[in-house]
Amino acid sequence: MDMLVQENAIKKLNKNELRELYGGLSISGTIITAFTNGIKTIFEMGRSLGSSIRRLSERKLCEIS
Repeated sequence: MDMLVQENAIKKLNKNELRELYGGLSISGTIITAFTNGIKTIFEMGRSLGSSIRRLSERKLCEIS
C-alpha cells in the first residue's frame, strides 16, 4: 500500500515549473563543526610533523628499549 502512495506522490515537472524552483544553501552547525574539526586536524598534523623534524635535526630521539 505504501508503494502506491509513494508512486502517486511523485510528479514530473515541466520546464516552466523547473524554472520556478528555488534552491538555497544554509550553513548549519554541523557543517561549521565539521569544518573546524578538519582545520584542527590539519593543524595537529603540522604540529606533529614539525616536532618530528625538530627532534630529528637536534638528534633528540627517544631510545627504543
